[in-house]
Amino acid sequence: MCGIVGWIDWNRDLTREGPVLDSMTGTLAARGPDASGTWISRHAALGHRRLIVVDPVGGAQPMTRERDGRSYTIVYNGELYNTPELRCKLEARGHVFLTRNSDTEALLMSFIEWGPACVERLNGIFAFGVWDETEQTLFLARDRLGVKPLFYTVREETFIFASEPKAILVHPEIRAEVDAAGLAELFFIGPARTPGQGVFKDIAELKPAHSLIFNRSGLHIYEYWSLESRPHTDDLETTAATIRKLLEDTVQRQLVSDVPVCTFLSGGLDSSAITAFAAAAYRRERMGPLHTFSVDYAGNDRHFRPNRFQPDSDAPWVRRVSEAAGTVHHYVTVDTPELLETLKTTVLANDLPGMADIDSSLLLFCREVKKEATVGVSGESADEVFGGYPWFYSKEALEGDTFPWIRMTREKAALLAPEVIKAIRPEEYIAARYREAVAEVPRLKGEDPFEARMREMSYLNIRRFMPTLLDRKDRMSMAVGFEVRVPFCDHRLVQYVWNIPWRMKSHCNREKGILRLALKGVLPDDVLERRKSPYPKTHNPAYLAATRDWLLSILDDPASPLLPLLNVPAVRRVAESGGGSFNPAWFGQLMGAAQLFAYLAQVDLWLRHYKVGIRL
Repeated sequence: MCGIVGWIDWNRDLTREGPVLDSMTGTLAARGPDASGTWISRHAALGHRRLIVVDPVGGAQPMTRERDGRSYTIVYNGELYNTPELRCKLEARGHVFLTRNSDTEALLMSFIEWGPACVERLNGIFAFGVWDETEQTLFLARDRLGVKPLFYTVREETFIFASEPKAILVHPEIRAEVDAAGLAELFFIGPARTPGQGVFKDIAELKPAHSLIFNRSGLHIYEYWSLESRPHTDDLETTAATIRKLLEDTVQRQLVSDVPVCTFLSGGLDSSAITAFAAAAYRRERMGPLHTFSVDYAGNDRHFRPNRFQPDSDAPWVRRVSEAAGTVHHYVTVDTPELLETLKTTVLANDLPGMADIDSSLLLFCREVKKEATVGVSGESADEVFGGYPWFYSKEALEGDTFPWIRMTREKAALLAPEVIKAIRPEEYIAARYREAVAEVPRLKGEDPFEARMREMSYLNIRRFMPTLLDRKDRMSMAVGFEVRVPFCDHRLVQYVWNIPWRMKSHCNREKGILRLALKGVLPDDVLERRKSPYPKTHNPAYLAATRDWLLSILDDPASPLLPLLNVPAVRRVAESGGGSFNPAWFGQLMGAAQLFAYLAQVDLWLRHYKVGIRL
C-alpha cells in the first residue's frame, strides 16, 4: 500500500519542477513511510511513497520497464491477489521478470502486454498510473469497488493526480475552494460523498471501476466494469456452498504478505467469518496462531445502552470467537481525551470532516495494531453486499425516494444560514443525486416489483454507501502506515451475490440470512444467530459534553470561518440543549448528537487548515 502522485504538463519542462513534485509526494509520507521515489521527464512527473508489504527489495517505485522500443513507468497503490496467475500468463508470452514476486512488476507487465484492457484481468485493490513516454500518454485506473482512492484535476494543458487531495492542493497553482455543490456534499450528503465528487472545487475523484486516458488529444474517462443483472439459477444449497467457496478463496488470497498479518474481530458475523477462514488457513500452512484485534471505549461497560442500531456490546462475542478459532487476541481501548484530540488528526487524514469519533477511534485502533502487524483483514462491506443494514427491512425506507442513511435534512438545513440554503437547495440536490443513482441500476427483465426494489436498495448501498466506509477505512489506516484488506469486496463474490434474489438472500427472514447459512459449521451456532451490531462508538457522556463545548467555543469566536455558513442562534440552541433531537442517528447508524457537534467543529477546523475559499 502506498501513495501516488503525478503531473502531466504540455507547456512546461517538468525536469525543472523537482521541488514541487517532492512537496506533493511528501504530503503522502504517512501512506508510505518506508520509501520514497520520483521520476521526471520533460512533460511527465511521477511520485511514490511506499509501505513495504510484498517484495521489499524488488518492489521500489516509480518502476520503469521497456518493451519493443517503448518505455513505461508506473506508480501504483494497492495489492493484487492474483499475481502468480498473471506472472504465469505473462511469462508464457515471453515477458522476463526482474523481481522475485512484486505485484507492481506484474501489473506493469500486464499493462505492457494488454494495454488498458489489463484491468479486466486484475483481482485486487488498486489505483495506479502508467506513463507511456513514447506515446506521451497517461493511463489511470481504479479498482472495481473503490477500495483505493484516486483524485485528479485538469487545468487547460495540465493534469494532476494523487491518492489524496492534499497532494494536489500543495501544487502552487491549485487553490482550496468550495462551491455550492461542494457545500451540499459537505452538509447534506456528508459525511458521505457522491462518487466522482472531490468536494473541493475542480478536484474530481476517478470513480470506482473507471479508467482514464490523458494525452495531447485531451481527457477520456470510461467505465471498465459494472454489476450485471441476470437470473440466478442456483438452488439454496448450491448458493450457500458457492458463497462459502468464494469467501474462503478470497480470504486465502488476501493473507499473502511478506510482513505480519492479523484480522479485525468484533464478534459480529462478518469479522468472525474472516477470522475463522484466516485461522484455518494459518493452521493448514503451519504459520502459527493468528493474531486478532478489537476496539472498545473506556467506560462503555458502564455507559452502553442498547438501541435499534446497536443491540448489544461486542466484548463477550469477541472472546467467544477468539476461543473457538484459537487466535491470540488483543484488546485496544480508546479513552475520551485521545478520542477528542484525534478528531483534528482525522480531518487532515480525510482532507474533509468525517465520521467524528468513529473515524478517530479507527485511526487510534490502527495505530495500536500497527505495533504488532502491518496488514489487517477486515469484515467491511458485508452489510452492503448481503443486505445487513436496518434500512433493508424498513417499510419507510423501502417506500421512500431518498438515500435511507441520509436523515433529518430539514432539521440540518435549519442550522445553516438562509443564504447558504438558498444557494445549495439541499432537498433538490439530494433528490437529483438519488435519481442519478437509481437510473444507474442494471435492471433484470421480468423481475417482480419487490425484487426490483430490493435490487435498487442493494445498488444504492454498494455504489453509494459502501464507498464512504471504504474511503474511511483507507484514510484512517493509511494515516498510520497500516494496510487493511477487505475480502467481502472481491468482485467475484460481489457479482455473484448481486443476483441472488432477495427472498433467498434474506433466508429465514434474517439479515444476511444466506451468509449465515453459508457459514454453518464455520462459526459457532450462537455467533451465527447474533443480531447485527455496527462498528462501536463511545457512549461516554463526557464525550458529548466535550464536543458540545468545542462547538460552543467556535460559536463564540468571531474569527471562525464557519460562522457565516451557520444559523448561529439555531446551532447554539441545539448545542445548549444537548442535541437530543438528533439522536439516535441523523446519518447512517452511528451519527447522533455528539457526532453532529464534532462534525460541525471539524468543518471549522477544515476551513481554517486548508484556507478554503467559499464560492457561492
